[in-house]
Amino acid sequence: MTVITIRYFAAAKSALGVGQQQREAGTSIAQVLADAASGVPGAEPVLARCSFLHNGQATTDRRIVLADGDTLDVLPPFAGG
Repeated sequence: MTVITIRYFAAAKSALGVGQQQREAGTSIAQVLADAASGVPGAEPVLARCSFLHNGQATTDRRIVLADGDTLDVLPPFAGG
């Protein structure tokens, strides 16, 4: 099985109740997020505000299809200074 790793940080981690998941490769960032939020009250609005690192590179394109071995970091907005 080919897999991707999704890592959730801060509010995204709290909303989903997990810090990391593995999913089957070949799905888009948008679908990964929809699947993660499915059945988790309050998760969708948190994930909608997040930014993403795909293999360490910032992206806003949720249409990217994730391949075997890819890592997606889900980062909510950070505050402070």
